[in-house]
Amino acid sequence: MKKQNIKDKVVVGSQEWCALPTIGIPAIKARVDSGAKTSSIHAFNIQPFKRNDISWISFEVHPLQNNRRAVVRCEAPVVDRRVVKSSSGFSEKRYVIKIPVVIGDNSWDIEITLANRDSMGYRMLLGREAMSGRMLVDPASSFCLGQITEKQIDQSYGSTETRRSGLKIGLLASNPDLYSNQRIMEAGDERGHEMFFVNIKHCYIKLDAETPEVHYRGGRILNDLDAVITRIKPSLTFYGCALARQFESLGIYTMNSSTAISQSRDKLFSLQLLLKSGLDIPVTGFANSPIDTNDLIDMVGGAPLIVKLLEGTQGRGVVLAETKKAADSVINAFKALRANLLVQEFIKEAENRDLRCFVIDGKVVAAIQREAAPGEFRANIHQGGSSSVIKITPEEKRMAIKATKILGLRVAGVDIIRSRKGPLLLEVNSSPGLEGIETATGKDIAGAMIASIEKKLGWQRELAVNSVPVYESVAGN
Repeated sequence: MKKQNIKDKVVVGSQEWCALPTIGIPAIKARVDSGAKTSSIHAFNIQPFKRNDISWISFEVHPLQNNRRAVVRCEAPVVDRRVVKSSSGFSEKRYVIKIPVVIGDNSWDIEITLANRDSMGYRMLLGREAMSGRMLVDPASSFCLGQITEKQIDQSYGSTETRRSGLKIGLLASNPDLYSNQRIMEAGDERGHEMFFVNIKHCYIKLDAETPEVHYRGGRILNDLDAVITRIKPSLTFYGCALARQFESLGIYTMNSSTAISQSRDKLFSLQLLLKSGLDIPVTGFANSPIDTNDLIDMVGGAPLIVKLLEGTQGRGVVLAETKKAADSVINAFKALRANLLVQEFIKEAENRDLRCFVIDGKVVAAIQREAAPGEFRANIHQGGSSSVIKITPEEKRMAIKATKILGLRVAGVDIIRSRKGPLLLEVNSSPGLEGIETATGKDIAGAMIASIEKKLGWQRELAVNSVPVYESVAGN
């Protein structure tokens, strides 16, 4: 076997500019990652089709980081479809294409998987299979093979400046670095709206019959907003809803009203409302006194069973008690802490899976199946679980839509579990996360939320004078 000469290899940094000429991408910044086996590129609107009895794929790419206005539409033959586990722990089946990559003065064919990389820092990842035998990585360096200027980017993709002619929209939340919040801010900005991140803790209000106001740290008054997107974390429900009510009193449209959020956050009350309207839930018990523990356990069918804190969220405060002794211990321990809790039957046949339906304005815009990691309980699905696109049944769709209408929510994540008795409603989340569902489906959920506000306020987008073109390209054999 001939030994490779190290001098023949190209030295690259931790990030490099690449080109994918056969699919019309003249410049894309790639993360060079020898820890990843396969290369991948950010792709959405992925549509398989046949051409001359050969499997092809069409897809769109946002080639620039933090920019969704530059779009390239691509087509390429499919060489494979394989299961890939992302760095965030999600396993998904991805299409694979094989096309030439140009890095510096070098060009060769590589396999690339198509994935929604909105949650990643780079639109492309260069894995070790693409680098094998050709490259050496210097992780302390960047752009060893040359930098690309903003002027060159503009020449390649056109001007990407957003024309401001839209609405003033505030995002009432706590963490500006959260994926969901970044995506909403980005989606509004793309459509020409003036977006403001409004940190709940930095707001204060003036209650006055003649001049009610919402103030922001530094003295700015927020009364001129057209709409507010309410994404209030559970620990700030009381204060966040007070702010939402103040915006509502000023005639400012709130996406999810204070009343709807309050109802959805009270797990017991929301379940009572849903049951009253004819929606099925797992058998659930609620008690105040530890003396009633044994009867409470029997009421829901005995162990195994689920114990839920009323104030818990995203799997926190949810325990699977596999035996009656364990259930008794957990319930009494929570009662000793004066915590309110629910006891719920365990649906074994669900096999640690549930459905997340994302509802906007009475329509299910996306649905995924979530599965806990091996050895983990379903409530811990956020910790290393996997998500996949699933087609929900008409009954499940009706359940998700009806649940949001009952609670008065315009945007919600509805969690459903499949049982022998049919679909059962688990919970309705008034501030659903976007990362899992956008990553799994490739859909622009944040954009759909902004579009909902535009429709509600009767706003129509002006045609841009210098709009960014959508480039179309085809990779041939």
